[in-house]
Amino acid sequence: MSALLEVRGLAVNYGHIEAVRGIDFALAAGETTALVGANGAGKSTTLLALSGLVPKAGGRVLFEGDDITGLAPHRIVERGIVQVAEGRAILTTLTVRENLELGAYRHGLKNAAGELERVLELFPRLRERLDGLAGNLSGGEQQMLAIGRALMARPRLLLLDEPSMGLAPIVVQDIFRTLRTINAGGLTLFLVEQNVRQALRIAQHAYVLENGAVALSGTGRELLGHPGVLEAYLGG
Repeated sequence: MSALLEVRGLAVNYGHIEAVRGIDFALAAGETTALVGANGAGKSTTLLALSGLVPKAGGRVLFEGDDITGLAPHRIVERGIVQVAEGRAILTTLTVRENLELGAYRHGLKNAAGELERVLELFPRLRERLDGLAGNLSGGEQQMLAIGRALMARPRLLLLDEPSMGLAPIVVQDIFRTLRTINAGGLTLFLVEQNVRQALRIAQHAYVLENGAVALSGTGRELLGHPGVLEAYLGG
């Protein structure tokens, strides 16, 4: 498949600290790509840079061949790149419905009925709680809401930052099962995860980030069986 997004020499600094050190990678259209690694490796910083939420010290980001390196975050969303933030970032004093409707601001609520129904089919528990406060949801339900809100924006590329964080194992399985379904529908996913085993199981391609640099890349299956990955991240 062709590359939907290409990253060339991406660098991000926090003061004198090099958080991301000139990395290259590509996301194939219609695939799930995982970025895995230890805490502090630079994974979340990479996503924030793609979304325009932290300044880039160097490099270029190309989306469908167009240079979007210097675009503001709202312009990046307009291009179809939407991020599900680490920690979910839902608005707890609004209802589930209101949170979902906020995701549709770019194309208007009048045109969002189809997206809303699709989200509720993916996450039936949200339908049951649609008019309740988002703050009353469980952690897993809040993650469903965060993903659903992003889908309301009609993304062409969905960036997911640690969707399994803090969730019970059975809920994690549900979330990853739904991500498979979303990807099977044709949406390109870029998944940042510390749960390396789950991420590599659903990813067609993956990169391992160590100290801000790409240390390994390959298919998800290849990296699941790689001795270095087994030893460092999978307890093998």
